[in-house]
Amino acid sequence: MSSIQRDNATETQELFNALAEPTRRGIIELLATKGQLSATDICDNFDVSRPAISQHLKVLRKANFVRVEKRAQRRIYQINRGAMSELEDWVQKMTKRYDARYDALDKILEAEKKKLAKGGEKK
Repeated sequence: MSSIQRDNATETQELFNALAEPTRRGIIELLATKGQLSATDICDNFDVSRPAISQHLKVLRKANFVRVEKRAQRRIYQINRGAMSELEDWVQKMTKRYDARYDALDKILEAEKKKLAKGGEKK
C-alpha cells in the first residue's frame, strides 16, 4: 500500500470513527439541516453537557468533518463538504465493487442454469 493510499485510508477511517457515535452523527445532521451554527446553538439541541459537545466537536474537527471559524467570542461550525464527498466517493467505490461481484455471480448462475436445462433435455 502506497503512502498516499495509506493516508487516504487513514482519513477515511477517521471519518467513520467520527460518525460511529450517535451524538456526532446528530451534530452532522443538525449542521446539514441548519447550516452554520455556534457551539452554543449546537449544545442547545442535545441533552448532554457542554463539555461533552465540545469533545464531540473536537473529534469532528480532527476528522476534518467540520470547519470552525472564530467570530469574536463565538466559534461557528459548518460541515466540511470535502469530507462528505470523500465518504460519498468511498460508498460509490464499494458499491461498484459489490455490483461487479454480483454481476459475476449472476453470470455463473445463468451458466449453471443452462447446464442444468441441457442436462434435463437429454433425459
